[in-house]
Amino acid sequence: MTVAGAQDGMTLIEVLVALLILTAGLLGAAAIQLNALKYTDSALMSSQASFIAYDMLDRIRANVAADYSLPGPTSGPEASARGQDLSDFNSHIRQFGGPSARGSISHVQGQYSITITWDDARAAGAVDARRSVVLSSRVAVDPSGAP
Repeated sequence: MTVAGAQDGMTLIEVLVALLILTAGLLGAAAIQLNALKYTDSALMSSQASFIAYDMLDRIRANVAADYSLPGPTSGPEASARGQDLSDFNSHIRQFGGPSARGSISHVQGQYSITITWDDARAAGAVDARRSVVLSSRVAVDPSGAP
């Protein structure tokens, strides 16, 4: 037996308001997740570019007699260590950043600078969002001739 005027359960408006609040919360959580994925991908790209640059700098240090700032082979393996290093460098950049990624090496008075540039439009949300990593280090030959 119910008392007149008492309410048994929820009204349709209360259900709709609760559903609206739940929907807004879920959409907010989805937007946060998408941004997290986007920025994680951007951080991964920066880390990969850094690894490629450090690898090339280690190769330069291992072969200090060669000048790595000169243009390297366009494709295929080379007979010299320098040619192979530059071929691997270009190959790694293409694999990491696609066809638009570029790498360059400059040498000024014993200091090498390695620059890797790629398109990071996904993270930036823009059509042309180029990002770069620049690694510079002094590389010198030991005067005693020891490696």
